[in-house]
Amino acid sequence: MKTSKTIILILIMALLSSCASKEKKEQTISISGAFALYPLVVKWAEEYKKENPDVRFNISGGGAGKGMADALSGTVDLGMFSREIAPAEINKGVWWAGLTIDAVLPTISAENPYLDALKTRGLTRDELKAIYIDGNIKNWNQLLVNEAANEIVVYTRSDACGAAGTWAKYLGGTQEDLQGIGIYGDPGLAEAVGKDPLGVAFNNTIFIYDVESGKKRPGIEVIPIDLNENGQIDADENFYNTFDEILAAIAQGKYPSPPARELYFVSDGKPEKQAALDFIKWCLTTGQQYIKEAGYVPISKAKIDRYLQKL
Repeated sequence: MKTSKTIILILIMALLSSCASKEKKEQTISISGAFALYPLVVKWAEEYKKENPDVRFNISGGGAGKGMADALSGTVDLGMFSREIAPAEINKGVWWAGLTIDAVLPTISAENPYLDALKTRGLTRDELKAIYIDGNIKNWNQLLVNEAANEIVVYTRSDACGAAGTWAKYLGGTQEDLQGIGIYGDPGLAEAVGKDPLGVAFNNTIFIYDVESGKKRPGIEVIPIDLNENGQIDADENFYNTFDEILAAIAQGKYPSPPARELYFVSDGKPEKQAALDFIKWCLTTGQQYIKEAGYVPISKAKIDRYLQKL
């Protein structure tokens, strides 16, 4: 009887030791922030776990503002961030590493009655500024001659985010300067403008195009930007039909920066958790092979080398 109790005790201690060892080996990386980077980070996490099964991920969206706030407060290991790092954020001690590139595009509904005219004519930066910041252009007939005087319904983001900050910077302002109906999140903004035939918005590329088909998502269209301001969309400005076309335009610098922008991981100082550092290094090396298939543009090798040195 005593022997049996001893054996049972030994087995229990071995089981507890095994569980403790497992818990010690398992590592969790918490990440929050930009909707723009979220799909790629989820893809990276899935692939990384195949090579590192003891690493667990907690990944959530919420916008770039949340990613920065969570990172600086230590709520998460890494924040996903989708606009240029501001001097004030650098002064707070933010650490960052660039990962990939995407862009923010002006969007409208596929049911917009002026769609054909807009695809031919496009809108200039100054016209977009007059709609979004100055408020001088309020009706479609102010842009399109002999068209009905329908009000332009302007949509923007209600949450602090990289897309709005990047779009505003292109137009010469800040997110606070953008006029319009505030909508939470990139998915919500894409849905809102897609359902409003008279609406105008801005969205990250990943929420405009379907990665697998390369076509625009149902209900949403892109307003071409008249970059040379000659009153028409020339052949070298017409790169919005498919995902491959706009990604190539971003990579070649044909689409302006901003609103093309780099996407980052941020943290409160250099990450102390080795698991987080290892994951960032993997994203900048092995993980780069998944960027194009996930619908993003790679950063240059020179930048990758620079960010690796920061690790």
